[in-house]
Amino acid sequence: MVLVLLAMVVVLDQAAKWWAWRYVSGTRINSGGDILVGPVIGTWYNGRVTGALLDLLDFGLLSVAVSVLARSRAPAAVVVPGALMIGGWGSNLSDRLVMHYWTAPGSARGVVDFIHVGGSYYNIADFFIIGCTPLFLLAAGYQVVREARRPPAPGHLPRSPRSWLLARVRVPALASAGLIGVVALGAVNYGGVHAAPPRPPAHAKTHARALHH
Repeated sequence: MVLVLLAMVVVLDQAAKWWAWRYVSGTRINSGGDILVGPVIGTWYNGRVTGALLDLLDFGLLSVAVSVLARSRAPAAVVVPGALMIGGWGSNLSDRLVMHYWTAPGSARGVVDFIHVGGSYYNIADFFIIGCTPLFLLAAGYQVVREARRPPAPGHLPRSPRSWLLARVRVPALASAGLIGVVALGAVNYGGVHAAPPRPPAHAKTHARALHH
């Protein structure tokens, strides 16, 4: 289930980015950090060497989160939003690693954003992250509280508080650790454009076709 949901988010998001770079005016590349990490760490993510190292670190942490979630016995209420959330992070990270060469050829290395809301730009993966993160945290927290209140089975010795904590919260803790690692999603700017080429207006295209004929 985890792998299917991850693939669904990545395919949908990458296809939308490919389309937006070619047909949506105002599409741009986010090649650095964001307001959550501040200017100093944002500069690290935008560096040629430091950005590459941070991207690789993010990839490792995200892989750990996927592995833990896929192997866990958590209910669907935890697994589904967790997988969709990680899928959003994974799709954005894949932009910075290699996919932007396909979705936005000729662009600087970074994430393709094309949905303008307020003063910021987003993509479909961002909305999966924004929508599913609170659902995942609420569901994971509820499971932790529920397990804490469940009486031990007959014949089993009660666990120590430390062992119980490690057993019950490892899924949300490790998954959250992976997400924290990719909260800025580093980028190495190898050059290239940071915005899609402007689209000529419809009447200009009609006029150009008429001249051609």
